[in-house]
Amino acid sequence: MEKPRIIFMGTPHFAVPSLQMLIDRAEEIIGVVTQPDRPAGRGQQVIAPPVKDLALKSGLPVFQPVNVRTEQFIHQVKTLSPELIVVVAFGQILPRAVLDIPCCGCINVHASLLPAYRGAAPINWVLINGETETGITIMLLDEGMDSGDLLLQEALPILPADTAATLHDWLADDGALLLGKALDQLQNGGWKRIPQDHAHATYAPLLKKEDGCIQWNKSARQIHNQIRGMNPWPGSFTYVRGKLLKIYNAVVVETDPGITPGKVTSVSEQGITVAAGKGALLIKELQLEGKKRMSAEEFIKGQTVREGDEFTSHR
Repeated sequence: MEKPRIIFMGTPHFAVPSLQMLIDRAEEIIGVVTQPDRPAGRGQQVIAPPVKDLALKSGLPVFQPVNVRTEQFIHQVKTLSPELIVVVAFGQILPRAVLDIPCCGCINVHASLLPAYRGAAPINWVLINGETETGITIMLLDEGMDSGDLLLQEALPILPADTAATLHDWLADDGALLLGKALDQLQNGGWKRIPQDHAHATYAPLLKKEDGCIQWNKSARQIHNQIRGMNPWPGSFTYVRGKLLKIYNAVVVETDPGITPGKVTSVSEQGITVAAGKGALLIKELQLEGKKRMSAEEFIKGQTVREGDEFTSHR
């Protein structure tokens, strides 16, 4: 078939490479749908979504519905007459009334190897769970939670030093490339659909700030994976002497058994060593409440964390 008329739906930075790829391919983008501008940061300044910025810069019409289930929005989509809707981290679940509009369906770029890690936070949870592989799936949307037929998948190794931030960027770029291959598939004969095996589905629920609180009775490896999976958001944190302490980077080390989890066993230029339920963490980068983010070497020059202090999950 010829190039379809496309509506692109996406919101955060993860969706930008996919929209840029469609622009670079000179696809027929008839509209870009993104979330409304919202307050962000300490100053609560109203910020436009990254997808909106790219769309306006590229001269594309932008729509920002508060709710995609309203009759007004559904009518707007019907009026545009898309043949394909491409969804990348949009942030709202599309109703059947929208899914049924384009003749080629609605496809989604999802940052996991479905049916594993369905849901809002697959990049975080593959790291938190200590996985060594993830990937990108291009799928046809249905009314379920990431449960539609698969079109294409591509695996990506997870490196030991990866965080949610680094993995996000790799997967965003890979997602754009695989989306291009999916469009080639459509234009060269149509979709090749593979039903998901729902019996093997796992889930990646949205993270909350409190999920970042470190429980020191867990193993050092589990805590290390939590720190990786929650960097940069919501961030992993603990408390020392009643103050919140964010931890951005740490490595797993051995320690003598029997030490109380959370106890600081050494403080040096190499880092702050804290006992866990099994093993210990050598903290390399951190931020005390009211202070800037810094290396452990910088931190110990001006702070009062000492050997024998205890890190806890409460003030």
